[in-house]
Amino acid sequence: MRNRMGNYRLEPKEFDEKVVQINRVSKKTKGGNRIGFSVLIVVGDKKGRVGVGLGKAPDVSSAIQKGVSYAKKHLIVVPLNDFTIPHDVYLKLGAAKVLLKPAPVGTGVIAGGAVRAVVEAAGIRNIVSKILGSKNQASNVYATLEALKHLRQVKKGKI
Repeated sequence: MRNRMGNYRLEPKEFDEKVVQINRVSKKTKGGNRIGFSVLIVVGDKKGRVGVGLGKAPDVSSAIQKGVSYAKKHLIVVPLNDFTIPHDVYLKLGAAKVLLKPAPVGTGVIAGGAVRAVVEAAGIRNIVSKILGSKNQASNVYATLEALKHLRQVKKGKI
């Protein structure tokens, strides 16, 4: 978008984008090797909406664009209570196991790299988590997203 001076001005982004993993992949063909890239990206607005996308393309920038596009189309809404989650959740997805626990204000995000990217993009500021089972970042990101889908809003005064 141009302003009156003819210069382009940057508009504030609605979503924060975090690249979790970039993989260089190659395929054997008759003419030689075809090299491509696979990018896992987390997109969130830090207000409770988060999505994950996997983009594949011959170059990194196109793969990132594809991943961001997919993630924006598949956002989930995470219920938040004072910038933390309403209750504990434990989820197993494939080999990845993820445990998420709410934490009091001031604790911060105590989480590994894959979980940290997802919960920070969602806007969760106080959480304790543990990744069990798998060291695969992609599996852990998808397990964390699935765990956040299982959260339900807890009403005050009821358990």
